[in-house]
Amino acid sequence: MSRQRRYPSDLTDVQWALVAPLLPAPKRGGRPEKHPRRSVVDGILHVVRTGGAWRYLPSDFPPWQTVYWHFKQWEEAKATETMLAALRVQVHVQQGRNPEPSAGIIDSQSVKGADTVGLLIVVVVLAASVQDRDGAKTTLLSLYLTAPVRYVYADAGFAGKPVGWATTILADHPAHRA
Repeated sequence: MSRQRRYPSDLTDVQWALVAPLLPAPKRGGRPEKHPRRSVVDGILHVVRTGGAWRYLPSDFPPWQTVYWHFKQWEEAKATETMLAALRVQVHVQQGRNPEPSAGIIDSQSVKGADTVGLLIVVVVLAASVQDRDGAKTTLLSLYLTAPVRYVYADAGFAGKPVGWATTILADHPAHRA
């Protein structure tokens, strides 16, 4: 169902066609959803992309309480993680790559990779006072639980204990065995 985009954060028809089937199914037995899911998703994206408060959601979206309720429900169901994983696989396949990432880059701020697709696999937010090497364990463990990445590239800020820890502890991941 095509429609005109009202805000830059609204999904295109092509994007909606990819995202819609990845949303959790509506709960059975309750009352039917009053607002179109696409409008709810566009409302969520508006808040996320603009950094605005839920209560300041423009009135041409469903009520902010409805949009926020769906956001909470879908986050508790891990819908965002499921969507990102599925979309990441689609991008890899479209580019003729292995569906699962084989390498990653860990950095404390930003990364430029010439030979990567550039999609996020794991994001870990820590206090600015946490040293790179200390935050590495949380990040690498999250990566270990998320994707079968075989190689992780890092700068010198991650040298030392994290390398030994990752080599010893994370080497037993089934995807890491040859």
